[in-house]
Amino acid sequence: MKAPTTMRIWFFAFAVIILLGIFLTGFNNVHWFLYFPVIALVFAGVTGICPSQMAINKIFGSK
Repeated sequence: MKAPTTMRIWFFAFAVIILLGIFLTGFNNVHWFLYFPVIALVFAGVTGICPSQMAINKIFGSK
């Protein structure tokens, strides 16, 4: 299951918004856990595979 190009662009845009928030807060002030969504979104944007979407589909079943 690969994501279309528009969804990949959305993943990158959302990652940039989170990184901008981290930058404006200060890299030393944010909790380390905030980097996980950024890494997951960049991974999803590059590969087209969204780990969170796959986990939700396994938990609730896909249609």
